[in-house]
Amino acid sequence: MTDRPYHHGNLRSALLTAAATAITEKGPAALSLRDLARRAGVSHAAPTHHFGDKTGLLTALAAEGYTLLADALGGAGDDLLESGVAYVRFAIEHRAHFEVMFQPGLYHRDDPQVAAARDRAGRSLTIALSARPGQPPGQDSETAELAAWSMAHGFAALWLSGALPTAPDLDPEPLAKNVLGQLFDQP
Repeated sequence: MTDRPYHHGNLRSALLTAAATAITEKGPAALSLRDLARRAGVSHAAPTHHFGDKTGLLTALAAEGYTLLADALGGAGDDLLESGVAYVRFAIEHRAHFEVMFQPGLYHRDDPQVAAARDRAGRSLTIALSARPGQPPGQDSETAELAAWSMAHGFAALWLSGALPTAPDLDPEPLAKNVLGQLFDQP
């Protein structure tokens, strides 16, 4: 039990925030519900009550992540380049969510909330791609969508892993815009 009294107005949200912080610090494999409870200042049983187990917690975090991603992509409108930059910005600002979302073995991929949020994010990319002048219909459109997603995701993953040559004062967004523009600005 913790020495601090329970004062959370929204414990579920506080636990997800604490989980994101812990994952950013140590990665998803090192996450424990006991540490999460300590971080949130609640009893060790509280995370289990809300999420059942670690997989349930990571499922909720993935659903939240896809929702945040869908919001970010939706905010870019139908501009494909801005959608790509929004994707990279999301990955950098929500690193823990990003790490969990793309490791489907960590969570219940078929969870209805995860599926709905993932589909919403996918629709945002489809809208941005279909608004691009000269975009081919049908199968070529699906290939173009996969190429656009792969490029934005690859840049984000390389940036987060430290694999890209960076200077301490380098801003990833202009760099991402330049790199993604190599594909996205082509009609």
